[in-house]
Amino acid sequence: MQAKWGKPARSARLATMGVELNRTAQVRLRWMDFYRKNKNVALTCRHFGISRQTFYRWLKRYEPLDLTTLEERSHCPRRRRQPTWSFPLAEKVLLLRLQFPRWGKDKLAVLLRRQKVSISVSMVGRILNQLQQQGRLVEPPRSGVPGSRRALRPRPYAVRKPKQYAASEPGDLVDVDSLDVRPIPGVVFKQFTARDVVSRWDVIQAHPRATAQTAAQFLDTLQHRMPFPIRAVQVDGGSEFAAEFEQACQQRGLHLFVLPPRSPKLNGAVERANRTPTEEFYQVTACSLEMKKLNRELRQWERIYNTVRPHQALGYLTPLQFLRQSSSQRKE
Repeated sequence: MQAKWGKPARSARLATMGVELNRTAQVRLRWMDFYRKNKNVALTCRHFGISRQTFYRWLKRYEPLDLTTLEERSHCPRRRRQPTWSFPLAEKVLLLRLQFPRWGKDKLAVLLRRQKVSISVSMVGRILNQLQQQGRLVEPPRSGVPGSRRALRPRPYAVRKPKQYAASEPGDLVDVDSLDVRPIPGVVFKQFTARDVVSRWDVIQAHPRATAQTAAQFLDTLQHRMPFPIRAVQVDGGSEFAAEFEQACQQRGLHLFVLPPRSPKLNGAVERANRTPTEEFYQVTACSLEMKKLNRELRQWERIYNTVRPHQALGYLTPLQFLRQSSSQRKE
């Protein structure tokens, strides 16, 4: 049945009582006036096209001497949860988030516990929400730093990783990849990224171009900065990982595994490693455009990643803590 709402007229009682009701409340007042005249709930509901449940709900709430009872009530809880943290604690959370703007509540909670601060992950999340509502915490803007992928080429030394090859110790398999970095329009350089799939230890370095020669140079950096010997390296089919790079791996006695085309999921560790500096360094840092200075800044961020940043896949240990724990377990 079509509802007969009509145009609500201003009741004389509203003027007499000095009450201002919104349009919806005035319509409900017409329900009550109609029912008062007819004393028939079924007729009132049919006339206005409403359900009996709705009418009885408002009839129970309606007070003739207080027409504001026909207004919508606030649905906010009567007793709201009050913050249980102190201002100094909120300041500690804010300082950590400003220092590491891409780290979430889980990692910040781990850092606070290292400082002997007893706090739950959920409380850190509530503090961050309050800081955002107060305008004291503003998320940094995101700027995409996409990478490119090339087709696989035949290799004289590199092979597909055998199915039976399993990485169980640090250094058993290190994923290596290159990433296009565009810090500002018109400026492009390459970042080489390496991640050990067991310990999640990362090594990154920037170069003006991604060539086989610069990739071979990065291999020297990789072996120097990894705190354990490397036994195998896995790369995609990029041309920078052929020629001199392939020869360098062969000369060092490193197994070189190459991925099949269009299979980034098989190189997931280093793909995630590319995303981390993109979100936590390039998008939130006014980095230098000069290679030597930029690599010093990347080296500092790399140190934070390996020794400070909690890693969820490692049970919120840092890669350094994981290595020390693994070493002590082997000794036992």
